[in-house]
Amino acid sequence: MTMIDPETAWAAVIRRDRSLDGRFVTGVLTTGIYCRPSCAARHPARANVEFFADGAAAREAGLRACKRCLPDDVARDEIAVTKALSILKRTVQAGEDAPKLGALAAAAGYAPHHFQRLFKRHIGVTPAAYARGLRGARAEQALASGGRVTDAIYDAGYSGPSRFYADTKGRLGMTPTAWKNGGAGTTIRYAIAETTLGPMLIAATEKGICRLSFDEDEGELRRRFPHAVIEVGGAALDDWVKGAVAAVENPRAMPDLPLDVAGTAFQQAVWQELRRIPPGETRSYADIAAAVGKPKATRAAGSANGANNVAVLIPCHRVIRSDGSPGGYAYGLKIKETLLARERGGE
Repeated sequence: MTMIDPETAWAAVIRRDRSLDGRFVTGVLTTGIYCRPSCAARHPARANVEFFADGAAAREAGLRACKRCLPDDVARDEIAVTKALSILKRTVQAGEDAPKLGALAAAAGYAPHHFQRLFKRHIGVTPAAYARGLRGARAEQALASGGRVTDAIYDAGYSGPSRFYADTKGRLGMTPTAWKNGGAGTTIRYAIAETTLGPMLIAATEKGICRLSFDEDEGELRRRFPHAVIEVGGAALDDWVKGAVAAVENPRAMPDLPLDVAGTAFQQAVWQELRRIPPGETRSYADIAAAVGKPKATRAAGSANGANNVAVLIPCHRVIRSDGSPGGYAYGLKIKETLLARERGGE
């Protein structure tokens, strides 16, 4: 493994970057210990730090493992999460009930509460949420292929329609039949608001905002939701429109607005990670891929970023390329750069 350069390593230590755990260890020469980059202990002075490729190299230099962050357990953690992912995928694919947390933790050799935190740190969601995502994705595929709704629900591993409705509430945002028929039976209301970044389209179902974009109109909504009823929003949409405008004008103080967006388990994990990025900060596509437990899926993370239907509210503008360049943005780099400048207090 190529050793990361010292300045990049130090920056990762300062932000306690879990995505780089396992890439190197931090040796603290004054205390004689080595840690993960994400160790929660107080940061040492930069002059007292030396970086090593792994624990073995640090031990050769006379250092011992930190008892707080257990840096030598990184490989074990990754193996445990990978094993759990395999079990969940296999059981859901077979249409069986996903194992309970206790069974997954026992298979990995961890206590349930510790394994829950470990899994969520690597993947971005809990094992139960991940399994629900897999089942939902499988049902969506079956529904999209034109099969019977009830058959699709049972084939995906649900005990019945009520369990499917409960699991996918707020994720699909539509009933199974509506999903199968491209939004048929769903009403979407919209408004176009003027902002300092130009005209902004806000569209929503009764559950939340399903589209926020710039320089789009009703025609784009009809293209994306060809079988839905599209109506002008009116007073019922006013509060959400005001909140969306406020998010654009002052993204550092973004209001918490309800969203109605659908995506695969991976896309949802990426979107959740985007919402964790503090205002004014940026992450690379590689950072996002690593944070959701798929460090080799940089391109897929970029695709999930581009599939975001609600600009600003899911802040895909906070993602840049690994070389520090801004990368692309669906609504133009000027809007992306302005949003970041506002978050940093520069505009």
